[in-house]
Amino acid sequence: MTPVKIIISIAFLICNYINSQNAHHFELINKQVWEQFTKAFETSDYELFGSLHSDDLIRVSGNGKRILGKENYIQGYETRWIENKQARTISFRFLERIANEHSGSERGVYKLTINSGTEKEQNYYGKFHVILRKERGIWKILVDYDSSENDTINEESYLNAHPQNDFEKY
Repeated sequence: MTPVKIIISIAFLICNYINSQNAHHFELINKQVWEQFTKAFETSDYELFGSLHSDDLIRVSGNGKRILGKENYIQGYETRWIENKQARTISFRFLERIANEHSGSERGVYKLTINSGTEKEQNYYGKFHVILRKERGIWKILVDYDSSENDTINEESYLNAHPQNDFEKY
């Protein structure tokens, strides 16, 4: 085998190893964060929702132009979900996913649907960027930013992003 072929083979093996490691991180993040986030939204479980976020959470609402800590952010959801019992679903698609053993950065588009399948159905879209940190072996949201970008994020934006379980893009 020539030196060039050896280098190409080694590079190929390294790329395959990195891709398998990335897929492992994303599978775990999906299970510990995104699946639980969806469950919390759909069941109005503000305690589960709170458990997904680091105690050091920084929550930035681009549209609301405000920054909150974890306590105020979770209290807002508790109040909304207790007062408003509308059926809701939320799903995520991704533009970028980067992770290593201890931290991650994920950008994407979410779709929030209220009163799905009824004449009162409403869909809301936004771009998000979360910074994740592994705390005691569990992935937590450390920084959470989202914005509708002046209502320019829509169904097309959502569909143009990659499905949650499509790890090959990253």
